[in-house]
Order: sequence, then structure tokens, then C-alpha cells
Amino acid sequence: MRLKYKCLVLDHDDTVVDSTATVHYPCFVEYMKEFHPEVHLTLEDYFRYNFDPGVVPLFTEICGLTEEELAHEEAWWKEYVRHHVPRPYPGIRELLEEQRARGGLITVVSHSFSEYILRDYRSGGLPLPDQIYGWEYPAEQRKPSPWPLRRIMESFSLRPEDLLVVDDLKPGYDMARAAGVPFAAAGWANDIPEIESFMRARSDLYFKTVDSLFRFLF
Repeated sequence: MRLKYKCLVLDHDDTVVDSTATVHYPCFVEYMKEFHPEVHLTLEDYFRYNFDPGVVPLFTEICGLTEEELAHEEAWWKEYVRHHVPRPYPGIRELLEEQRARGGLITVVSHSFSEYILRDYRSGGLPLPDQIYGWEYPAEQRKPSPWPLRRIMESFSLRPEDLLVVDDLKPGYDMARAAGVPFAAAGWANDIPEIESFMRARSDLYFKTVDSLFRFLF
């Protein structure tokens, strides 16, 4: 059974698990209500700012948190996430099982912490990743840096065309472009026109459903 890509490089939040709407945004709302009641963002706003300029500028530039407050918010978020487990999107388990059954690799490059990624995979009954590069890595080694992709290629003796990055946000796109790796946009987390328009125009591949990605891969 031939594989189109020897290694899938998956984002986690809103690509494998439905987490922004069910975990991260509710956490954000609770935190801001408690510590910055002047900040009001809708779920769509939260998606947009996470897309561009990204999660750290969202908190520092949009919401006005200081570095000290940012560290406090991260601790708050970690405790919240500890008690709220997102569910995988329908079809993700079957897709990952097929990749593994055909001898393919499954890796994760995410802005979530590896411990939570592993917990979510186990909770959802998903095949565990071969490697994970999460938020615990130094800032210069997180996406959009191409460092995780270069490490994956070195670890498994792969070429850029052997990988497929699947991600819903711009940092994943930027990472893939910097490393010369094919990029597939995961479009199933939201229906925000400007995000979909950007991703459709620039990505090598765009998938609105998990099933359409499955059919393309296998």
C-alpha cells in the first residue's frame, strides 16, 4: 500500500482536536473576565487573531498583557486545560490509523504542550505520535521556525517532499514554506471567510473536511 507522504506533520488544536471553541476560548473568556474585564473578543475574533498575528501578539498587543501577566495567563491556561479535554474531530482516528497501518509516520508540531497532546491522543484513542514538538521548546525552535521540520527530516532520513504539514493556522504555513515542505490547510475548524481565503490562495492543498483529506491521502 503506497503512501503519498511518508510522514504527516500535524498541528494539534483545531486540526486533530476541536479545542479552541470548546476549551481555549472559554478559558480566555474566564481569564479576561477575572483580570481584564475591559477586553471583549468574540469566538470569531479569537480565531482571527490566533491566525494573524498569532497567540502571543494576541495577548500582548491586542489584549495588552505585560510579560508578567502573560506568564500568569499561561499558568491559568495550563490549569484550565488540565481539567478540560478536547475531543478529536470525527474521522481523525481512522485517518491516523490508516497512515500507521501503511507504515507511515505521525508527528506533531504544535503550540500546545506535549503532555496535553499525548493526553488528548490517549483520551481519543488515537495512535500515538512518533515525535512531538510542543510549546515547551524554546521560542526560537517553535513554529513558524522550520527547526521542528528539519529535526523530523534528520531523525527519519526524510526529504522535504516526504512530509506533509497539516495545519489550520498561518504559523504552520510559514514553517512549511521556510523548510520547503508541502502544506495542507485544515479548514474544518471554522468558517471565517478571510482565513479560508488566505489558506486557499496560498496553500498547496486545502481541505474543508477530514474525510476529504483522508480520500486524498489514501
